[in-house]
Amino acid sequence: MSYYHSLNPFRESFRKGLPVLTYHKLGPRPRGVRIKGLYVGTDLFAQQLSELHAAGFSTTTLAEVMSAGDAQKHIVLTFDDGYVSALQYGLRPLADNQYRAMQFLVAGCLGKTNLWDRDAGEIQEPLMDAGLVREWLAAGHDIGSHSLTHPHLTRIGRRQAREEIHASKRILEDLFGRAIDYFCYPYGDWNEEISELVKGAGYRAAFTTTAGINTPGQSPFALKRLTARYPSRSLKAVWSRMRTAAT
Repeated sequence: MSYYHSLNPFRESFRKGLPVLTYHKLGPRPRGVRIKGLYVGTDLFAQQLSELHAAGFSTTTLAEVMSAGDAQKHIVLTFDDGYVSALQYGLRPLADNQYRAMQFLVAGCLGKTNLWDRDAGEIQEPLMDAGLVREWLAAGHDIGSHSLTHPHLTRIGRRQAREEIHASKRILEDLFGRAIDYFCYPYGDWNEEISELVKGAGYRAAFTTTAGINTPGQSPFALKRLTARYPSRSLKAVWSRMRTAAT
């Protein structure tokens, strides 16, 4: 499964390594949205966290997991892009479950909107400015880099890709006075050359959009994630849930 909406289908696989969940936007979904799956309602978000907490999962920093070498009952929560809605609707459920999360910021777009989606006709949503990012950090959460302008890194020149990777790290470190150790490939678009640029910039790990659970021995620069979203409304999915409920 590539999408996460509840724990039950993933209980066994979560025991085999370190699961990482991906979120983008929380709260009400505006009319006219093209990619609906990037929105998770507040009730569902709270339910997902509560379910994980009740099952004994705790969040920890990736550095702690990597140094300890033990991912049992740990989970990493990540948000891409730095949407204001993640702060607005996410802080309370995260605090209620004593969970910490990582926000991957597009360093050149702080305080703006998801400009990279504009040409595709996507609804524009506000991104956190520096003050709101500091509020996120003050609540105990972390930040990483999601590049400078959110391009497909394999589709631009090497020099430009290097600037996207290096400059975003430098800008975020200068703004917030903390090490930026983690990178998230925009659109999950990467290859070995891009991975080497990320390593060369001094990051400790990088996240993809490849679905799966992270197991020992896996490259820290190709970490897998599961996109969290609402359950599919397809007839096949409804029938599957009905059968599960009946057993």
